[in-house]
This record gives sequence, structure tokens and C-alpha cells, in this order.
Amino acid sequence: MMSAHDSEQLARMRRAEAWIFDMDGTLTRAVHDFDAIRVQLGLPAGRPILEALDALSEAEAAPKRAHLDALELDLARLAQPNPGARELLVGLRDRGLRLGVLTRNSRRNALVTLEAAGLLDCFLPEFVLGRDEAAPKPDPAGILHLLEAWAAPPETVMMVGDYRFDLEAGRAAGTATVHLDEAGAFAFGPLADLRVQTLTELCALVIA
Repeated sequence: MMSAHDSEQLARMRRAEAWIFDMDGTLTRAVHDFDAIRVQLGLPAGRPILEALDALSEAEAAPKRAHLDALELDLARLAQPNPGARELLVGLRDRGLRLGVLTRNSRRNALVTLEAAGLLDCFLPEFVLGRDEAAPKPDPAGILHLLEAWAAPPETVMMVGDYRFDLEAGRAAGTATVHLDEAGAFAFGPLADLRVQTLTELCALVIA
């Protein structure tokens, strides 16, 4: 049975004027083996890759960043959509809502990923932001950039993601947050206003 809180959040979601999505693991199937990437880049285990690179001198970081871009581009070309992704995006787009992507990947690789997954036509390219357009999540800068571009109050926007960085960024920017976890464990549930296991489930809730 849906709680009063869940009913309130569902109503807020249905009134939303704009949606921002994480990409890898949210709109597309999760394929990145971050532990393996850290090994290939010679970075310490357990530390987020971008933050580990930022801790290096520019001379040390530059070739590793280029290597990371190449690794991510290879994965981008093989991207597949998560179940329900296209149905959800098309449904939101056809209702005239604004759509954006905020990823810790590069913008170039994000566009390749979305094209390979058959989702690129759902977004205006200028609303696909990567790590070079704004400070990476969990920093809310990318969300705030989109809010300003859209002249959208944060309470009218949804942030959807599968990891805590997505939800922390949304919370910091003042948007509502949706946690996607196909396993149903919802380890980051306290950061989420709504929790779904699939985008198909989210689509059924939103596209009524």
C-alpha cells in the first residue's frame, strides 16, 4: 500500500516540468568495471576515478585522462538502453517536458553512448552535460546549470540515478530524486524521494 509520503512524491513527479538523468547504469545498461579501469589507469583501489585523477599533478594526470577517455569511448560504442528507457523518454518528451543528461563521463562519450543506445533524439545536445561542462557529481553544478538554462525552479525538476552521487547532487540542488536499483536493495534509499527497480516501472508511474 502506498504511503502518504509516496503519494505526495508521486504527485510531485507527475507535475514535474523537467527531468535530468544519469546515463551509465540509469539510461543505459551498466557495463563499466570501475575496479578494472582503476587497475588499467594505475589508480588506487576504492577511490572514485575522477577524484583520484584530480589528486595527481597535471603531468601525471593528462595521459591517464586520455586513456580513460579511450576506454570509455570503446564502451560507449557498445551501449544498450536499459529496459523502459526509450518509452519513458519519449513519453516525457511528447508531453513537452525538458530533458537533460548529467554524467561523470565526457560529453563526447555521452553523445556516442546515447546514439548507440537509440536515445540521442530525445535530448537537445546542449542539455547533455559531462565532466568538462560542470564539476562532476556529487557537485550540483551541472544540475544548477540546467535549471538556469531552463529557468526552472528546482522543485519542478526530477533527478534520476542509480548511484549516491546522482542523488546527492539532486538533493544539493533542491530537486526531487529518484533512485533506480534493479536489485531492489536501495542502498542509497535515504537520499531518494522515490525508488524504482526499472525504468519501465517509472514509466508506468509517470506516463499515465
